[in-house]
Amino acid sequence: MGVRWGMLSTASIGREVAAAIKGSTAASFVAVAGRDAAKAARYAGSLGVPRSFGTYDDLLACDEVDAVYVPLPIALHTEWTVRALNAGKHVLCEKPFAMTAAEASACFDAADDNGRRCFEGLMWRHHPQTLLAQRLIADGAIGEVAFVRAALSVSVEPGDIRRTGRLGGGASLDLGCYCISAIRLFGGQPVSVSAARVTDTVPGADGADLRLAATFTLPGNALAQFDVALDYPRRDELEIVGTAGRITVPDPWLCRPGRLDLVRDGVTESVPARPGDPYRIEFETVSQAIETGAEPAFGRADAVAQAAAVEAVRTAAATASTVIL
Repeated sequence: MGVRWGMLSTASIGREVAAAIKGSTAASFVAVAGRDAAKAARYAGSLGVPRSFGTYDDLLACDEVDAVYVPLPIALHTEWTVRALNAGKHVLCEKPFAMTAAEASACFDAADDNGRRCFEGLMWRHHPQTLLAQRLIADGAIGEVAFVRAALSVSVEPGDIRRTGRLGGGASLDLGCYCISAIRLFGGQPVSVSAARVTDTVPGADGADLRLAATFTLPGNALAQFDVALDYPRRDELEIVGTAGRITVPDPWLCRPGRLDLVRDGVTESVPARPGDPYRIEFETVSQAIETGAEPAFGRADAVAQAAAVEAVRTAAATASTVIL
């Protein structure tokens, strides 16, 4: 059975994750909690999960749960990550882990205080497709990284949770975390950032960003740019430009093709990667780290630095200024 997971939420992402890890020997869902007991029971039943609870606290009190998956609205991530850790559970919290560096630090402080582990749910980073890009770059396939460009956009209707400001909605938080994580993974922690945004005006948006574009300076005189939007057609893009070539990733975040394109001297080579569901790989990777005590590839320092970069982007856009990290 491996690590026994409980889920705080009946969100749609939970269905996708539960389906992805079904049959895994490293991880399994054993409980679901929602704000409505009847709804939680129906949700758990539809997923084949044996237990359900009508409050999050009831799940946290369950001795049959080793770890908790937190796919709640972004504004609730830190609160329930800390509460789960204080209840003696390990935590995998969906992206973005926290809205500020201080919040991210508070989560890891709680983990340390309780002898537990916490992880940020940016699943694409664990996939063989991403590891292949890292290996090619480390081997010098494109020379020195000079520029990283990323984009992610979706089209969601007004009233969607992703456009509800009080719950942590907005393009920079919901989508920008992917792009920022890619820029950091391949280019290093940003040195400075400037950004511009279009404010969402639908009822409930509360001033959250509908669209945002940002430019980073990176270590070694490299640059990076990304853009995100909640009212564009779907776009998933990642390009890493080096001094001797470039890598483009056709589906960087969901990793469905399991391949990337290596371009050198005007010639494009399609390089395959081992396929696999990114959520299954993420849960198995995290579960193995919990069981073995091994240091994760992305721990406290990474999560705090990621949150600091997200925070800097939002500040730069809100103030129309350049922010030094």
